[in-house]
Amino acid sequence: MLRYLPFLLVLALWIYAFVDCLNTPEEEVRHLPKLGWVIIILLFGEVLVGPVAWLLTGRARLAPADGSTPSEWHRDAAENWVAPDDNPEFLKSLNTENRQDGGPKGRMGNAGDEGGTGDKGDDSKSHD
Repeated sequence: MLRYLPFLLVLALWIYAFVDCLNTPEEEVRHLPKLGWVIIILLFGEVLVGPVAWLLTGRARLAPADGSTPSEWHRDAAENWVAPDDNPEFLKSLNTENRQDGGPKGRMGNAGDEGGTGDKGDDSKSHD
């Protein structure tokens, strides 16, 4: 099974580059028309030249508009995250849902009001 691994990795890279090329908008393709890149990927994919060329030079990898990098995004997200029990908006939404359900007893109180004996109003048994 291990002897097939290099072939499977080449195939996976080939498919990834091909799909990435097809999904890339025409204005983001560099150096050649999109059709030219598709042909290069398909013809030279088996020797990895086509897919590697596409991934390195074919598509314009645009930086974020604010200049931040992914590691900065993760750092900012960690600082801004608030646990649900510390989030006032979340607690207000729970309070609102609780009022709509009829208070804290809303769900449990209705179950106990249906007879209390567990037979749920089954009057088919007659006591003569």
